[in-house]
Amino acid sequence: MLQRLRPVRRFRALVRSDPVGFGAGFVALVVSAFASLTAGLTLASITGTLEELPGLLVLVPAAIGMRGNVFGALGSRLGTSIHSGTFTVSRRLDTVVGQNVAAALALSLSTSLLLAVLAKAVSIAFGVADTISVADFVVISVVGGMLSSVIALVVVMGVTAGCVRWNLDLDNVHTPIVTTVGDVVTLPSLFLATYLVGIRWVTPSIAVVCTVATAVAIIASQRARLPLLRQIVRESVPVLALAGLVDVIAGITVEKRLESFAEFPALLILIPPFLGQSGSLGGILASRVSTKLNLGLVSPSRFSLRPVADDVLLICVYALPVFLLVGVSSDLAAALVGLRSPGVLDVIGVAVLAGAMTTVLIVLIAYFAAVAAYRLGFDPDNHGIPIVTSSLDLVGAFSVILAIVALGLT
Repeated sequence: MLQRLRPVRRFRALVRSDPVGFGAGFVALVVSAFASLTAGLTLASITGTLEELPGLLVLVPAAIGMRGNVFGALGSRLGTSIHSGTFTVSRRLDTVVGQNVAAALALSLSTSLLLAVLAKAVSIAFGVADTISVADFVVISVVGGMLSSVIALVVVMGVTAGCVRWNLDLDNVHTPIVTTVGDVVTLPSLFLATYLVGIRWVTPSIAVVCTVATAVAIIASQRARLPLLRQIVRESVPVLALAGLVDVIAGITVEKRLESFAEFPALLILIPPFLGQSGSLGGILASRVSTKLNLGLVSPSRFSLRPVADDVLLICVYALPVFLLVGVSSDLAAALVGLRSPGVLDVIGVAVLAGAMTTVLIVLIAYFAAVAAYRLGFDPDNHGIPIVTSSLDLVGAFSVILAIVALGLT
């Protein structure tokens, strides 16, 4: 009996130690879940565009995920800076904040171009017929990606300033908020960018400009006399490239099931908020572990979940109501706009079953990614979140499809 009560006691102690932080994190996840429905509804409403531009759906999860990867890592670095006492609000480029902002913009530009190439290559490799051209992919990915990146940057800096002012733990709130922003603004931005494709001479010209701008941004970041900027870009590009490949594979997983999702658009609505909340939960855990590693509160010399048991418990407590809410709200949203659903219980069943499978992997991926990065001599703030969120996009997509199959909805 005492063994059963121990997790309850630990949870109570955890909440009492930081009730404001616990509440802020939960509220951020709930707001994120509702806001991400915008992305789901957008995705379900542009199925015609997805069919007209074969391969575009391969890019969508990767583009959304990359906003979370780049700006989630930015928030994680700023959170560590706050905890270590080195954070100061400044517009100067040579400050910690200035170099982080410059790095985030350079990485957004470079990864958007990379995702375009990866999406085209993966689409061809997995047999997506009549895919759009490389130039089309570049224009949609870079133009749409930079539009959403500017908004994400403004939000991250605003949230960071608010956390400093009201003494909130940035690690608990920035990932859900960044994920929400990525979900809400990336899809409409990509959709707007589609109006620039298929135009003779115009589309290729824009693609060339995007490519040149990317090259200039990367070269300038490495030649600048700003060590933190150079380090962030140098360390982040390889891991973001790997994360982008994983996200693109997640996209091809959904692309191959487009007909099944088209039969029940409510399940397509569920995809963005489900993947977003999976990434948010993983990002929260990765940020908390990264901060403890940088502060010396977790030993990187051996792999053990014991030092982060409270953080794991927090994620598990968050997970059940969050995934339940995703299922309920997705079916409700489908009903409100008149889209077909297999039934509220089936949609909830998909969300909860897939969420249970994903939560186990959230804990393992988030912890081991942060510790492994630290042991290899890298900053876990630069590597933890991109690895976690991209891995969870793939794991989450597979989990949703497995849950759909298990419940006989396809």
